[in-house]
Amino acid sequence: MTTTADPQAASTTAAASPASPVSIASTADTLRVAYDEGLTLPLAWRRRQLEQMVRMLEENEDAFLEALRTDLGKPTVEGFITDIAFVTGEIRLMLKNLGKWTRPKRVSSPLVTLPARSRLMPEPLGVVLVIAPWNYPIQLLLVPAAGAIAAGNAVVMKPSDASAATSAILGKLVPEYMDNSAIAIVEGGIPETTELLAQRYDHIFYTGHGAVGRIVMAAAVANLTPVTLELGGKSPAIIDRSANLKVAARRIAWGKWLNAGQTCVAPDYILIEEEVMEPFVEELAKAISTFYGADPQKCVDYGRIVSDRHFDRLVSMMKGGTVAIGGEHESGDRYIAPTVLVDVDVESPLMDEEIFGPLLPIIPVASIGKAIDFVRARSHPLALYVFSGNKGVVNEVLARTTSGGVTVNGTLLHLTNPKLPFGGIGESGMGAYHGESSVRLFQHMKPVLKRGTIIDPSLPYPPYSARKAKLFRRVL
Repeated sequence: MTTTADPQAASTTAAASPASPVSIASTADTLRVAYDEGLTLPLAWRRRQLEQMVRMLEENEDAFLEALRTDLGKPTVEGFITDIAFVTGEIRLMLKNLGKWTRPKRVSSPLVTLPARSRLMPEPLGVVLVIAPWNYPIQLLLVPAAGAIAAGNAVVMKPSDASAATSAILGKLVPEYMDNSAIAIVEGGIPETTELLAQRYDHIFYTGHGAVGRIVMAAAVANLTPVTLELGGKSPAIIDRSANLKVAARRIAWGKWLNAGQTCVAPDYILIEEEVMEPFVEELAKAISTFYGADPQKCVDYGRIVSDRHFDRLVSMMKGGTVAIGGEHESGDRYIAPTVLVDVDVESPLMDEEIFGPLLPIIPVASIGKAIDFVRARSHPLALYVFSGNKGVVNEVLARTTSGGVTVNGTLLHLTNPKLPFGGIGESGMGAYHGESSVRLFQHMKPVLKRGTIIDPSLPYPPYSARKAKLFRRVL
């Protein structure tokens, strides 16, 4: 993913009212005091904040959707599904299960500890910093923040300045709806993010570009702060000869051109058995036409590129292949058509960098084994997609590739199931969230063993006789 501090995607529009270094330090200190005083611990407080977050989204839905359209040309229905309903659904799940997910858990105790009882006691981490990107600027800020709040933490939220309109409305509404003593939002760009990272936190959650992820990790080292990195990478789609090509084309087209391709788990490139490549491209052209019409630029359901710099980068990337579908673009509108590229140069930036836009390279392979080798030779992707009617092929791909998550015969949807933790591995990130995992991520499961005092067996104590030594060997 790309983020506020990513130079390739920096907006020329500054966020409203950036915070000063003094106010950022003061904000962090205020939240630390609130946490230390126990403000965030009661479940009633946590419930109230989560309910207020839902209210904020529902009562200002039109304003949020308009901000998304301003920033990304995001269609109303798409914005509602991905940035409003997704968040409220996650929060309602947290509210329903808050008692269960924050309750101590009994575990068994080994014989040598008796008489004793053991449990795992969930406790919040402290003060959490959440840094969000611009592509889904509401979802990717509020879902992790909600998880941190549900776990009992104080939270600082940092929206992206590249999605300036959305940042502005969040900056206005979060203080109006949430408890400012323990929940804060800081707008701004690289200077503000840098100053935020100079403060002490108990966890940092960052979604964005790998290069900036390294900066976040380096800043966290000073205080040995644990981090969660939700990054990206080149997520492949593998298609074999047994796949339903019409269905595969429709599902890939939806996953790729949602948000004009600016999705961290969008199919980044396709590896397809060469004998079915031509009919698949034909089906892909039909799907694009069905979804967006003869001129996608006029389609209200197709988005725009976030910034001029990002637009220029994507247009330059087209040189890495031959345009088979689309290719049209207009800088003034930040419009790039859904574009399919063939005859791809695998050494070009098109195949070296995460595309994060509406360009889809297609690479023919002689066999699924060759496709697997291609994926394995590169960094672990955030997502992987396999389209096949052959169970053996699917199982081979699952067994021989490593990725953050997988959808079989589909795209994106593994991240919509709150029972499936969402996150990357290696270059695509570390740590996972969604559903219960969003709360567990921001908890410490403190182990507690409590012993009784009425009975105090002498077995563990010296002197250690031969009989005791023999017993130790039997029970340990």
